[in-house]
Amino acid sequence: MAKTFKILVVLFIVGVIAAGGITYGVYQHVKDRIPTVEEMKAIELKIPLRIYTRDEQLVGEYGEQRRTPLSYDDIPKDLENAVLAAEDSNFYHHPGVDIMGLLRAVYQLVSTGEIQGGGSTITMQVARNYFLSFEQTFTRKFTEIFISLKMEQQLSKHEILELYMNKIYLGKRAYGFEAAAQVYYGKSLSELDLAQYAMIAGLPKAPSRFNPVVNPSRALIRRNWILQRMLSLDMIDKESYQAAVESPITAKNYGIQPDVDANYVAEMVRSELYETYGEALYSEGLVVYTTINSKRQKDANKAIYDGVLSYDERHGYRGTIETRTELVEESVEDQQEALKEHSNVPSWVMALVLEVSDTTALVRLENGEQFELPWDAINWAAPYLSADSRGKKPETVGDVLVVGDVIQLRPDSDTVWRLAQTPAVQSALVSLDSKDGAIESLVGGFNYFSNKFNRVTQSKRQPGSNFKPFIYSAALNQGYTAATVINDAPVVFHDTNLAQAWRPTNDGGKFYGPTRLRQALYRSQNIVSVRLLDQMGISSTLEFLKNFGFDPNELPRNLSLSLGSANLSPLQIASGYSVFSNGGFKVQPYLIDRVEDRYGNIIFQANPTTVCKTCTLLEKSTPDEQQMGLFNTLSGFESLPVAPRVLDPEISYIIYDIMRDVITKGTGRRARVLNRDDIAGKTGTTNDGRDAWFSGYNGDIVTSVWTGFDDMSPLGRGEWGGSASLPTWINYMRPALAELPKSYIDKPSSLVTVRIDPLTGERALPGQKDAIFEIFRKEHVPAQRSIAAPISESTGIRDSGEQETRTENALENLF
Repeated sequence: MAKTFKILVVLFIVGVIAAGGITYGVYQHVKDRIPTVEEMKAIELKIPLRIYTRDEQLVGEYGEQRRTPLSYDDIPKDLENAVLAAEDSNFYHHPGVDIMGLLRAVYQLVSTGEIQGGGSTITMQVARNYFLSFEQTFTRKFTEIFISLKMEQQLSKHEILELYMNKIYLGKRAYGFEAAAQVYYGKSLSELDLAQYAMIAGLPKAPSRFNPVVNPSRALIRRNWILQRMLSLDMIDKESYQAAVESPITAKNYGIQPDVDANYVAEMVRSELYETYGEALYSEGLVVYTTINSKRQKDANKAIYDGVLSYDERHGYRGTIETRTELVEESVEDQQEALKEHSNVPSWVMALVLEVSDTTALVRLENGEQFELPWDAINWAAPYLSADSRGKKPETVGDVLVVGDVIQLRPDSDTVWRLAQTPAVQSALVSLDSKDGAIESLVGGFNYFSNKFNRVTQSKRQPGSNFKPFIYSAALNQGYTAATVINDAPVVFHDTNLAQAWRPTNDGGKFYGPTRLRQALYRSQNIVSVRLLDQMGISSTLEFLKNFGFDPNELPRNLSLSLGSANLSPLQIASGYSVFSNGGFKVQPYLIDRVEDRYGNIIFQANPTTVCKTCTLLEKSTPDEQQMGLFNTLSGFESLPVAPRVLDPEISYIIYDIMRDVITKGTGRRARVLNRDDIAGKTGTTNDGRDAWFSGYNGDIVTSVWTGFDDMSPLGRGEWGGSASLPTWINYMRPALAELPKSYIDKPSSLVTVRIDPLTGERALPGQKDAIFEIFRKEHVPAQRSIAAPISESTGIRDSGEQETRTENALENLF
């Protein structure tokens, strides 16, 4: 007996020595893979790029791993208990490894030569996720054990659990439990209930097998098992357990849902930052705050959406997606599958026409439900024939739809669903704060997901008459006035920069004869603009247009420039109009306000050139001094470069006053519905109606809208800037202006108002009954007259000649 005991003791000692030797040998083999203390404490998660509006609404997220890091204090207690019950109930009591699991691993090694898995503690899972791969090998398993033991020595249990909660993969690209809460429930982790905590706590073991969206039955079994474990471990009481077990599965695939739809904005930010950060952009946890105003962005989205669909419907119905009569007799499941084959606009649904009567159509929606589509949702659909014409207006549903038609439906406030078709036309909108160039809203097209081409920045189209205010500003700068008369009559130009003789015309082919510049601009008369540019000279005008940010090399060096033949983006146009809006200063449009790193440190802060109207010394400085911002300290703008003045405030105000007439009595009359006398703007339509524009502003905000086809097709008869783009501008500006007090462009005290003859633009005669008021710069006020001048038979313009009576005190005796 004693001998047997001695043998056993010897064997035990030998076994211990052997085990120690094996352990030492294994340690020596894997020690180079064990991280240092510094490496453990310097662990950084891969966190995606997140982009927000100025008011902290999520716009977009870029990165393969969806993750929102949590601190231990942010982890709900019920979730912690659910995870411990599911993965490692002894977590707070073991040294990092489970002894029984370790013995099992050794047995697997001895019997099979490799590790089969099992027995992993939360600490071991953290070690594997942060420092190792998932390969099932001897080396990896023992390295995992040694790392776990070291982690328990260097990190607290709460730190280890925090790492686990943030790193573990939970399916659907969600890494960490906060991301999982957003992906599966569309909520923050703190908003979930006990049943939902147990559901996502069941995911680490097998994210695909226990996924509540893909495999709800298995997920339910796993959830209820975890709840039972929590009950047996006294983590919850019987009442809470019963309520949670009886809870239905509420998980869906929410993904990471932005608060604001601004995909074109998000892509602009991503592409700009990628040039600096490269692939690291998607994992460094950068947070970008843009200049976007979330409410105005939503208003812009709706304005573009409504404007495009309004155009699309008034040009007729282009027909159904396809007709599959045989599909009507198939099962609901087969019908659903067939409908899901077609792509659609977000929030729209595909439908199959099951029955048709005179006034309704019974349809199958792609979710399997039936819906009765009323006549009011269909009666717009006269057949599309061409951009210029539609077919006969339908009288019954049968004139539009037949059984078996696969159609698109869009949400409608009156009928729930409305017959629709994916529009072919496009539209874009950009809105700026004219004081510093901050982009407050931007929509680059109707549907980003079908076409990511950003028409605000990437599309260069002809602005047409939308460009004329810049030409007229150049004229005022050369000494012309709003009362200068130019004959609107047929003319032929033999310009060496044009291929052939050019005969410009006005829209509609009408000529107005002698016309004051004010009238010509608000009525958008082409002939006057062309004659005006011809008189001013192209070279000097191009030089002046640089003040608005236009590159002369991008502008045509011929008279077509006066009609907006340059190819410019909506952002360039809006930027140019901001000079009018802010009283004559040049600001640079910008989108990124600041960038923060993962710790909240600001690593970039925008420093935009900003209008400073109180900087009196700035008016006397040179352009170079203005650009350098030499007067920032004097003005109180110590940290902001002062925007340089590029347009005389007198010219800025006169153009503003004329463009207010565009709204009150010109081509922008529809905007009178806003009941705002502080707004000004200009329509624009190119030859054959290929582009339709409206740009408008007050003293705070400038917004430009473009509408057209990407393939340059004409918009069709009756589609002008005032009909295709102005309604969109109105729908955006209505809520924007409702938030703002009236903001007028400051009128310089140096401007004077005199009464003029409306036919000639000359100073009105004393007592002249049809005289009107006009604004002038002092040095350009028409001379005082006492006798009317004769009218020239050749030009139709009154020739003042020697009959004008000039008085020395003309400015002191203005009417």
